[in-house]
Amino acid sequence: MSVQRRSSIRMIRPAAAVASAAAVGLVLAGCSGDSGSGSSDGGDQTLQVLIAAPQEGAGNILEEEFEAATGVEVEVEVVPYDQIQTKAVLDAQSGTNNYDVIQYWYTSVGALAEAGALADITEWVESDDEIDAGDFIGAIFEPYTQYEGATYGLPIDGDTHVLFYNTEIFERNGVEVPTTWDEYVEVAKTITEAESGDGVYGSAILGAKNAFNIGSTFFNRLATMSPDPIDPQMPQLNTEYAVEAAQAMLDASPYALPTPLEIGFEQALPQFLSGTVGMIEFWTDLGVFAQDPEQSQIVDGWGVAPLPTGPEGSVSGALNAGWAMGISPNASDEDLAKQFVAFASSKEMNEQLITTTGSGVDPIRTSTLDSEAYKEFAPEVSAVAAEVLPNAQSWPTSPEAPEMIQSLNDNLALMLQGSLTAQEAMDQTWETWQSLAD
Repeated sequence: MSVQRRSSIRMIRPAAAVASAAAVGLVLAGCSGDSGSGSSDGGDQTLQVLIAAPQEGAGNILEEEFEAATGVEVEVEVVPYDQIQTKAVLDAQSGTNNYDVIQYWYTSVGALAEAGALADITEWVESDDEIDAGDFIGAIFEPYTQYEGATYGLPIDGDTHVLFYNTEIFERNGVEVPTTWDEYVEVAKTITEAESGDGVYGSAILGAKNAFNIGSTFFNRLATMSPDPIDPQMPQLNTEYAVEAAQAMLDASPYALPTPLEIGFEQALPQFLSGTVGMIEFWTDLGVFAQDPEQSQIVDGWGVAPLPTGPEGSVSGALNAGWAMGISPNASDEDLAKQFVAFASSKEMNEQLITTTGSGVDPIRTSTLDSEAYKEFAPEVSAVAAEVLPNAQSWPTSPEAPEMIQSLNDNLALMLQGSLTAQEAMDQTWETWQSLAD
């Protein structure tokens, strides 16, 4: 998930263009045997790419680097993330054919595939050795790309939350980094009760009623409390662990930045960077910004750890946000679209993006997660990411997922405002989910 979209700063390393050009050459060579009308010599070719607003920073880099390496003009249309599905489906079903490549939030893979808005690329992915599908982190590849056994895209961003904390606030209050959600509440309570009079709070709970905020806060707890993996077709909300995950949100809310229902990442991020929040669950690229003196007042005053766990859970995380790229079934040049998707998800491009401030991209491959370049660029965060990403848990990805997630968000919001108990919020959401699946 891109912190860049919350900040106008985007800093690309000087060597990026050179490294990228070499990477594109390798990728295009791998695609060339499959190529018909698409070629790498550019000319008057144009590629139409639909990008979600949270990924605008990465989209700009991909556009520049692909054009520089191939001569192909890339026209990027950036839209709010919740419009991607509608635009892609309308484009495919109306025959307007505006897009060649579609970036999508992975939870919509089932809905987009079912609607015929993404091409089945299974054969290409399995037959092209340059793609090296086995190098993708397993916990990311399947939920991002699969529907009913077929492949509809390739990952480009492996988003998950980890726990960032303010070391100075912790030291002032004599608290340790929490390893369980019960400890998390106690740490938040200690800090808030001691310092809220000075505008300092124990945590920031992202409770604004949309998926990337309240949904992420819930799935963080479900992923780390349940002993069983989340079922991406129908996450198990009819369990004690789901109720405990919702209750953990409620228990922490009195000691969080006021008031959680009005706190999204836009409000929480500057508070953490200004040193007024003890803990925040956030995407891993926050570590780079926390160490940037132009944006942060907590340089060298922060730490990062895996999310806490429940009594029966384990170190994990939820795939909060997370992006893949697919090909329109009506792409004007399918081979050129394949070249771009292969390039965007390649080892070389992923390493460049995860070591570029402002790209908002996290590792999608084992090779980039373990790369020395990433470890050098973000040493603290990369160590925690290596512990969490291979065990990250998926949100729903079935065709009904968009409606399922909206229902969950609505009921969690009612819970935080006091209209529902944790049990009632889960019961109502589960009942809705069952009706959607019928």
